[in-house]
Amino acid sequence: MPAKILIVEDDPEIRFVIESAFARARVDVRAVGDGNQALTTTRDWAPDVILLDLSIPGPDGVEVCRRLRHFSNAYVLMLTGRAEEVDKLIGLSVGADDYLTKPFSPRELVARVQAMLRRPRELAGAEGRRPAGVVEIDRDTREVRVGGKPVSLTKIEFGLLTALTDNIRQIHTRDQLRERVWGGASLADDHAVDVHMSNLKHKLGAAGYGGMIATVRGVGYRFMPRDG
Repeated sequence: MPAKILIVEDDPEIRFVIESAFARARVDVRAVGDGNQALTTTRDWAPDVILLDLSIPGPDGVEVCRRLRHFSNAYVLMLTGRAEEVDKLIGLSVGADDYLTKPFSPRELVARVQAMLRRPRELAGAEGRRPAGVVEIDRDTREVRVGGKPVSLTKIEFGLLTALTDNIRQIHTRDQLRERVWGGASLADDHAVDVHMSNLKHKLGAAGYGGMIATVRGVGYRFMPRDG
């Protein structure tokens, strides 16, 4: 079954270019022009990847992404014509998996999406339920409990947590995390890794167990488990 790609872009010329690029890539493509259509189509059609422009009418891209995460597990790639860091930070903090700044080439966009689709939704060959101190990870259901309390993570946050806990106390460089979680070192810069990791740290802290992910300055991160 071909992958399903939803394009959310209000500019008809850009929408046509993106549609044409993915039509040649042998995927199933639909396109809408505003935030409300994006939410409705996602509920009804269940796309695998959503290309979400930041500045769409209706609910904007940030708000759409926030709402999507209540009912959809699709990969979300934010498209923005504004390069300010705040846009990238906001987009990633609400559950976007990656971002691409306009102008971009259709070939680059297709390559990014194909890399997302190659990334396994579950980590093959890993045991299902595995504890790491107070953190319990169920890879089969993608559920995480911290101190017995459920913690909701995005796909990227879940991938980062499983990568860190596969080798407890080992330092993981940003390049290693990009390769493991994004499927290739070129798909996210250091900033994207740091933003997603910051969100993960915040969620663990909100559950009452902050400080388990240590930043190794200039190198990367490591997980230091707590037992209570």
